[in-house]
Amino acid sequence: MTDGPAGGVALYGIEGLPEIASGDDLGGLIAERAAPLRSGDVVVVAQKVVSKAEGRLRSLRTVAPSPRALELAERLHADPRMVQVVLDESVRVVRADRVLIVETRHGYVCANAGVDRSNLPGDDLVCLLPVDCDRSADGLRRRIGGVVGADVGVVISDTFGRPWRVGLCNVALGVAGIPATVDYRGSPDDFGMPLHATVVAVADEIAAAAELVMGKTKRIPAVVVRGLGLGASPGTGRELVRSADLDLFR
Repeated sequence: MTDGPAGGVALYGIEGLPEIASGDDLGGLIAERAAPLRSGDVVVVAQKVVSKAEGRLRSLRTVAPSPRALELAERLHADPRMVQVVLDESVRVVRADRVLIVETRHGYVCANAGVDRSNLPGDDLVCLLPVDCDRSADGLRRRIGGVVGADVGVVISDTFGRPWRVGLCNVALGVAGIPATVDYRGSPDDFGMPLHATVVAVADEIAAAAELVMGKTKRIPAVVVRGLGLGASPGTGRELVRSADLDLFR
């Protein structure tokens, strides 16, 4: 791996990872296949492989739909077992119109609670989000850093839809070793006027950039981002979840 362009950022896909199964040493596998990592590098890891390593898979054959799941499934023309899994991962249903929008136990408002059937063996398995994405990110950071002897950051990313915008974009679910946001409030702009509302979600930006390398079918579930030079204190993915009292649309 070479340095990034002067004053810029470089991204490198980590290739050759095997199909991940429950109990696999994901951090060790990433560290072994990454080119020499340096302190300050950020490793972005797709949520799907993290969930697989943590055994966050569920067989639809074991799911008994509730009356509520049956009602929603009929309305949405969906598999009632899938709907039940989504409800099990949620604290409330936000919208059920063409797609099931829910709030997860993590606080994410997203389609189907992040439950996904893609890139899984067989036709009856679904993948759930990690129980604690920040804890998962921290565990990977410690494992990768211990193997390579460098202080790296980790972002666990997943694909979310966006209100008022067409298309999907990767965001950060778990964050460890880097700031989740950079707060410019109070800093002067180019003309000396103080900024009042500028809090940049840098972890989301890193996740989105890494997806350009990951793709959806390239089998590159981890990406190294080099040259960021983030100086703010480390944060968590939880910081990126807007609290209810600040949510003007809730």
